[in-house]
Amino acid sequence: MKLERLGLILLLGLALTLPAGPVRAEEIKLSARDILDKVDDLYRGQASHGRMSMAITTAHWTRTLDLEFWSQGKDKSLVRILAPTKEKGTATLRVGSDLWNYLPKVKRVIKLPSSMMSASWMGSHFTNNDLVKESRMAEDYTFEVSFQGLRRGEDLIEVTCLPKPEAAVVWGKVLVEVRRSDYQPLLLNYFDEVMKPARTMTFAEYRTLGGRLLPAQMTIVPTDKPEEKTVVEYQTIEFEPELAPDVFSLRNLQR
Repeated sequence: MKLERLGLILLLGLALTLPAGPVRAEEIKLSARDILDKVDDLYRGQASHGRMSMAITTAHWTRTLDLEFWSQGKDKSLVRILAPTKEKGTATLRVGSDLWNYLPKVKRVIKLPSSMMSASWMGSHFTNNDLVKESRMAEDYTFEVSFQGLRRGEDLIEVTCLPKPEAAVVWGKVLVEVRRSDYQPLLLNYFDEVMKPARTMTFAEYRTLGGRLLPAQMTIVPTDKPEEKTVVEYQTIEFEPELAPDVFSLRNLQR
């Protein structure tokens, strides 16, 4: 977040000297559940199609992937690499809880076992589990509004999510921050099972995409490697496009 807003410095300093106090439900127009659903469904529709880039920075190398993606509902998605040439044609298909990768160099489709769901996707800081994203915060976590007010110069609402005992999720806690003015996401903090910070996802570059106000940029930084990051930039998104019946098929995966 850019904090160099001189006009907010005195106001932020004052806010830091005052106790946050209890969160008053009447100050929030959306419920905590509505906020979580809005964040979960940020880039979703009945169907979507678009282009984005993924810039990956690790301790040893950097690279940028150009991607095309399609989705339908909450359980079908296809992501195909367009560039660079070395990875062109590599694709990932999700249907329900099943995930397949297509490797064009060897012309082979690989179905990923459940043990690989926490593995990195294409060397990025996103995991295969992020792509499947079967879980929904409002369904798999207990949650409550834990803060509202000024933080880092932003007027925001924070929702704290703790996993339900029976939920098949990997995080011990998730903190969700949204702007109070329009509920656009600012930050998601993920903690592991022993409540140790694991990664941070931040959002920026808000603009109209596909007729919606959305953050066009999303950045993941692992807590144990703060010098590394993966930055996703959405170039275009079309919601509710007409999709061919075989888009989410193994045959189309190999095209």
